[in-house]
Amino acid sequence: MPDQFPDFRLGKVLATSFTATLTERRGDAVERMPTPSRLVGWLAVSGLAVESCTTAQFERARELRESIHAAATAAARQKPLPVAAVAVINDCSTQGRAAAVLTPEGARRWRLGSSSAVEDALGVIAADAISIIAGERDGRLALCASPTCQAAFFDTSRSRTRRWCDMGTCGNREKKARFNAHKREAAGSTHA
Repeated sequence: MPDQFPDFRLGKVLATSFTATLTERRGDAVERMPTPSRLVGWLAVSGLAVESCTTAQFERARELRESIHAAATAAARQKPLPVAAVAVINDCSTQGRAAAVLTPEGARRWRLGSSSAVEDALGVIAADAISIIAGERDGRLALCASPTCQAAFFDTSRSRTRRWCDMGTCGNREKKARFNAHKREAAGSTHA
């Protein structure tokens, strides 16, 4: 049976890829993680595979997602971080017991505990969010220029002037809208 849910938007930054499981927040929102099994799927494709997820773990994951979104948005706007969001992020970070491990290829991976794998995965995501919100990584938090999206993303481009959370979706949609507007404008001026 084919998957009836929209594809995940996976970027290079774990925390903002996690917040991108809910997109178009200022338009017709697209929920890409509506069920516990979709959370399990997202964790698997993100290198944090777990066997299962309870309803309580799923609700905690969504609470973390929204807390990261709120804190990253505030940081991108250079506003004070929401206290409740910071508390959730910190709590998830301290609850996880994942360990960073080195692969034979020289890459870093995460080893999750067997009894609390979802909490361990959420701890990794929260720690990633902390590192970008605290400014510990090379890049900057920015907000997508799409009026229907405005997702927080981590810009690691050389110039740090990226405008879109994802060029393949928001960027292309906005460029297409501008192109069509210019086309209509040009057609209207030839009929005048």
